[in-house]
Amino acid sequence: MRKLILILGVLFMACNSSSNFLVIGHRGAMGYETENTIASIEKAIELGVSMIEIDVLRIKSGEVMVFHDKRVDRLTNGAGEIEDYYMADVLALNLVGGHKIPTLQKVLKAVDGRVKINIELKGKRTASKVDQIIRVYERREGYPLSNYVISSFDWEELDAFRALNQEVDVAVLTDADPLQAISKAQELNAVAINPYYKNIHAEIVEQIHNAGFKVYTYTVNEEADIASVKEMGVDGIFCDYPDRAL
Repeated sequence: MRKLILILGVLFMACNSSSNFLVIGHRGAMGYETENTIASIEKAIELGVSMIEIDVLRIKSGEVMVFHDKRVDRLTNGAGEIEDYYMADVLALNLVGGHKIPTLQKVLKAVDGRVKINIELKGKRTASKVDQIIRVYERREGYPLSNYVISSFDWEELDAFRALNQEVDVAVLTDADPLQAISKAQELNAVAINPYYKNIHAEIVEQIHNAGFKVYTYTVNEEADIASVKEMGVDGIFCDYPDRAL
């Protein structure tokens, strides 16, 4: 009987740990659909994620577009830096797979509160506009600010966002030593530090947890790596193929 109780206890802990593990669809589900498109986001939701991650840049005419690269060359039939584009020019671009680059507003409407959204600020001058947009959608559509996490490698943009908005969760992205991000996370009253998965091990994860922050690591696609970071104790991963971790 005692042995049975121990086994059941272990199984319960494993299930509980698994249920608390957050799988974030990276740029939607970019392993299956063109990244940062409505199709990619819908695929991630179809696969069962609780959160998607998207990237935003602000173009020359002021709109916030959901796009990752500084240049449009890799994914579209155009060329040059997207921040130099006006809206009419962006609308004329065709993405791989026949998709269009969506605005942040279009993505918010498509998601319609079904999952949370991690908005990564990729470009300069994105913080104020993103804050404005999510507040408008809170008022008009009832999408709560708790639906969002704002993250960035550009810590100055995170500073700018936090100065405008103390309600929305913030996460500090880093491709360097994750422990060096702790002081910035404390300064921002962040909820998480998001490090590159090859830069972490169990002790680093523990130290970040002890400092009071979650650890969501990117971009983890192979099943062996997913199992490895789970063993380290991370709270979740960004994944191009979310179904591999769900």
